[in-house]
Amino acid sequence: MVPIFASFSFLLISALFIVADCGSIGVNYGRIANNLPSATKVVELLKSQALNRVKVYDTDPAVLHALSGSGIKVTVDLPNEQLFAAAKSTSFANSWVQRNVAAYYPHTEIEAIAVGNEVFVDPRNTTKFLVPAMKNIHQALVKSNLHSDIKISSPIALSALQNSYPSSAGSFRPELIEPVFKPMLNFLRQTGSFLMVNAYPFFAYESNTDVISLDYALFRENPGVVDAGNGLRYFSLFDAQIDAVFAAMSALKYDDIRLVVTETGWPSKGDENEIGASAENAAAYNGNLVRRILTGGGTPLRPKADLTVYLFALFNENNKVGPTSERNYGLFYPTEEKVYDIPFTVEGLKNYHDRRSPVAGNQPVNGGKGGVSKSTTGNTWCVANGEAGKEKLQAALDFACGEGGADCHSIQPGATCYDPNTLEAHASFAFNSYYQKNGRHMGTCYFGGAAYVVTQPPKYGDCEFPTGY
Repeated sequence: MVPIFASFSFLLISALFIVADCGSIGVNYGRIANNLPSATKVVELLKSQALNRVKVYDTDPAVLHALSGSGIKVTVDLPNEQLFAAAKSTSFANSWVQRNVAAYYPHTEIEAIAVGNEVFVDPRNTTKFLVPAMKNIHQALVKSNLHSDIKISSPIALSALQNSYPSSAGSFRPELIEPVFKPMLNFLRQTGSFLMVNAYPFFAYESNTDVISLDYALFRENPGVVDAGNGLRYFSLFDAQIDAVFAAMSALKYDDIRLVVTETGWPSKGDENEIGASAENAAAYNGNLVRRILTGGGTPLRPKADLTVYLFALFNENNKVGPTSERNYGLFYPTEEKVYDIPFTVEGLKNYHDRRSPVAGNQPVNGGKGGVSKSTTGNTWCVANGEAGKEKLQAALDFACGEGGADCHSIQPGATCYDPNTLEAHASFAFNSYYQKNGRHMGTCYFGGAAYVVTQPPKYGDCEFPTGY
């Protein structure tokens, strides 16, 4: 297959890296602290960073007033301690919606209500009140004619899954399926809403550093992990976790329900036993996540499912209890200074580089689940991801051989690497040429998810892939 040197390569690369920003980035604004700036200042900070979605954990009047007219979309929360009242009393639900939603909407652009938060792990045993509370709050929205504009859901933790590895075996805990998940998913389907999920690859990595590589957890280049159940290749722990939830919904015949990641993040500091908690890793996780969401499309199982993701959290919160990490998930210090510098927009991504330190880059990488085998030579190559789809591969190939400046002479008819004459083989050669010419720098083997790094020499017929120029 001969590469197409399109005259409008710019449009093609735009489609890969710029126009494909159907995903959306928001942030969680937690306030368990005694040193945070005023709500008015926080709104100005959000606007200065072009963060146009925020999730709060209550309905504080000062916050909702400050957000009025800002153009920022808001998700509010009905706390776990109010689930019983909302489930048992329609009058409570009606007055709660009137006081905390209708009184501010539409000037404050409330787009969703999180009814409770991680209810299944709430020690107050509020699980049985969840779905009735969601239904009563929805009926209150109907009374106010707001049900078309404001969606209702409830964030679940990944501990609600019985199985999460491999992703294809994802399933909900059996004791929650009939009493909670089936009625809740049915409610989400009927109301056109989505499932809210809190996903933290940090916890999985911290507990399994012997079998999960740090690169896999931080969206860095790695050969990927093939799911034996469905044959899909995963390049990040985040995608694998999200697809485990999709698989769990699919097992119950709810393939049509969307998913929003209401919390995910990585701590910039932790206790001695909290392996991986550092500012460098937090910057890599959140920065690469932003790039993944704004340029990478959906997940391997749901490639068209563009995700909305809320980073946790806006600030370090000094009054949170627990290990040191709990007080160090913030993107900003209370002074509004950045804890580390990452972009939140497609425009900002143009100059973004994952700045891996030499020490971190040279650490041994473990195999196993999500592991990356070590190169026997120290060399790396870039190859095409055959699961990216023909359109994405062709557009990336056109860019590499055109504007990208890759040496594609060897894949022309009659040349040494023309055979095998397949899109994947030709794209792999072109991607590797681009990668090697750019010094194998981080981000030069990405192509919007159409490529990945390998640590063993690629084999396509008799073609030899160079390792440097």
